[in-house]
Amino acid sequence: MDRQQEFVLRTIEERDIRFVRLWFTDVLGQLKSVAVAPAELEGAFAEGIGFDGSAIQGFARVYEADMLVKPDPGTFQVLPWRGENPGTARMFGDIMLPDGSPSFADSRYVLKRTLAKAADLGFTFYTHPEVEFFLFEQPINTGAPPIPVDQAGYFDHVPHGTGHDFRRAAIAMLESMGISVEFSHHEMAPGQNEIDLRYADSLSTADNIMTFRTVIKEVALEQGVFASFMPKPFANHPGSGMHTHLSLFEGDRNAFHEAGAPYQLSQVGRQFIAGLLHHGAEISAITNQWVNSYKRLWGGGEAPAHVCWGHNNRSAMVRVPMHKPSKGQSTRIEVRSLDSACNPYLSFAVMLAAGLKGIEEGYELPEEAEDDVWTLTDGERRAMGIRPLPASLIDAVGVMEGSDLVAETLGEHVFDFFLRNKRAEWADYKGQVTPFELERYLPRL
Repeated sequence: MDRQQEFVLRTIEERDIRFVRLWFTDVLGQLKSVAVAPAELEGAFAEGIGFDGSAIQGFARVYEADMLVKPDPGTFQVLPWRGENPGTARMFGDIMLPDGSPSFADSRYVLKRTLAKAADLGFTFYTHPEVEFFLFEQPINTGAPPIPVDQAGYFDHVPHGTGHDFRRAAIAMLESMGISVEFSHHEMAPGQNEIDLRYADSLSTADNIMTFRTVIKEVALEQGVFASFMPKPFANHPGSGMHTHLSLFEGDRNAFHEAGAPYQLSQVGRQFIAGLLHHGAEISAITNQWVNSYKRLWGGGEAPAHVCWGHNNRSAMVRVPMHKPSKGQSTRIEVRSLDSACNPYLSFAVMLAAGLKGIEEGYELPEEAEDDVWTLTDGERRAMGIRPLPASLIDAVGVMEGSDLVAETLGEHVFDFFLRNKRAEWADYKGQVTPFELERYLPRL
């Protein structure tokens, strides 16, 4: 038994932890949980806990249903919303097959496998997400328009406002679980908030995002409101994105930094951006995986709908933030297309794979877009070589289906399941009669 496992078992005894939840994520990014008695943990560390994988989205066919979840002791945290005594803790788990080999259906393993490829090239991948979400009044009635908790706007300070108190409580809970927060503020739309997590290695960040979404919903329930990461709940207001800052390090050196280069961006950094752009349409079904995601991308409000990059250009898919000349370690890039409802493990994996492909193949970075891409005409964008991102989920699925990069990164099992699931989602959506159609056509036709 290693030191981390010993620490977990000792902490459970000292803090009277009676329930330990093993968390894992299905292919669609939904959090799953199984409770383990403390007495069973030593065996779980050694052999894992068995469960029926056929009951989890994308995990197993019925005839190969037996699977194991093995806790990662490095992710142990006490859950602050479950009370003091007796306490409840959680650990993330890795999904294994009965023979002890990793399950190819495990989102966490997909990211680990891609990180191993980066490590073989000498790189460590760091991410820093800016997570947006909405707060609504309770209850949410099916079919009724959601009611935001306020009518505030960007950076508004609302004395005794729900969002202000909510963010303070959520940040306190996150930090009690070891998740560092960098900034928080009210966003542009009514009821919309943003909390930015501090830089970490991408596996820790993905775990933190899954924890973040749970904490936000728990705090919302405590305060009598409802939190949602739906990308675009309002037609006339901006949607919720998850702008994510990326960097590669070689040991302690920022591989994206080169003193004196334009924007202090190294050749490796430029090639990484080129990879993201070259494969941007292919990875969209992963980074923007819901029908509603494309309402955000194509609905304005600083959401990027076109494949381009720029320095401080918030209409571009990839932005190079303003650098600090004295802080070379802060050179980074920002991908603005992701939304906060994506599967973070798969999204980080395909972004990393696309960037590494750019480095390995020596992709040339096209000219940057200096104009607001939204204000250009289609002809002007074509003349500048600026291609659109997919306009709908089914368009994104079609592009992804032909992508060798995404197929290789996800593995055959996840790739095939994801495509089938998203086609089914589109078929369900396509069969709906929407309020738009009823309002426009019913009175006049």
